[in-house]
Amino acid sequence: MLSYQHAYHAGNFADVHKHLTLFAVIDHLLRKASPVTYIDTHAGRGLYPLSAEETARLGEYRQGVAPLWKAREALSADPLLCAWLSSLAEVQHRGGELEHYPGSPWWLSHRLRARDRLVLFELHPGEYRHLEGQALADNVRRVQGDGLEGLLRRLPVSTPRLCVLVDPSYERKTEYAEVAGTVLAAMHKARHAVMLVWYPLLLAGRHHALLETLRDGGLRKIWRSELVQRESAEGERGMVGSGMLVVNPPWGLDERLGEAMGRVCPLLGKGSRHTGDWWVEE
Repeated sequence: MLSYQHAYHAGNFADVHKHLTLFAVIDHLLRKASPVTYIDTHAGRGLYPLSAEETARLGEYRQGVAPLWKAREALSADPLLCAWLSSLAEVQHRGGELEHYPGSPWWLSHRLRARDRLVLFELHPGEYRHLEGQALADNVRRVQGDGLEGLLRRLPVSTPRLCVLVDPSYERKTEYAEVAGTVLAAMHKARHAVMLVWYPLLLAGRHHALLETLRDGGLRKIWRSELVQRESAEGERGMVGSGMLVVNPPWGLDERLGEAMGRVCPLLGKGSRHTGDWWVEE
C-alpha cells in the first residue's frame, strides 16, 4: 500500500515531538568535528505549505506547531526550543507568520556540514516527485525506494559516525515487525549508530510488539520518549500520542528534551504529558 501522504498531518503534535528529538540529537552530534552520515528511511516531501489543500483539510498543525509558534518568545528561555524555533523561522517567507512546516529532509539537510552526508529514501512516487523539487544541500542524495532495505544495503558507511531516522507511516500492521527486524539488523552492522525510531501511540496497542522486540534485542542503551496528547475516551479509535526510541542516545539528551517537552505539553492541550525512561542492558 502506498496511500499515505504526510501532507495531511504536517506540523501536528507528533511532528513537533519527532523533529524536536531529531534536532536535539543533531545538535549533540555537531559538537564533534568528525563527519556524520545521516539516513532517513521514510523522507516524505521535505517542506509543507500549511495552506496546501491536504494540510489545510485536517489542520492538525493548529494543535501542534502553531501554539508553539505563537508562544515562541516565552519558549525562548529554553535553549533547545529557542534554537529549534529559530530554525523554523528560516523557512517562513514572512517572518511573523507561520506559512510552512519542514519535514525531516529539511531538518537534516539544514545543518549538514561539508563533510557530512545525507541519504533520503522515499518509496511513494508522488511524494518522491515533491522531494526531488525541494532545494537541499549538495551533499544530499535522494533515492526512490524502500528505505528499510536501502538502509541495510548501505551499511557500513564510510564516515566515523552514523545517525538514522526510521519514521514509517505504519499503514500496514506488518511494518512494526519489519521496523524492529531492520533496526536490530542495522545495529548489528553498525553498533555505534545513533538510531531514532518513531512510532504512533494507538489505542489498539500495536506498538507494544515493536517495543518488546527492541527491548529484548540485545541493544546496549535505549531511551524512550513518549508524548501523550490527550486521554482516550471509551470506544475511541486513532492515535493519541507519539513515541520516539533513541538507540545509543547522546549524553544529556534525556534532560534537554525532557525540559523542553515540559514547556511544550501545556501548549498542546489539557491532557498532554511527556514521559521518558531508559532501557539499559546490564
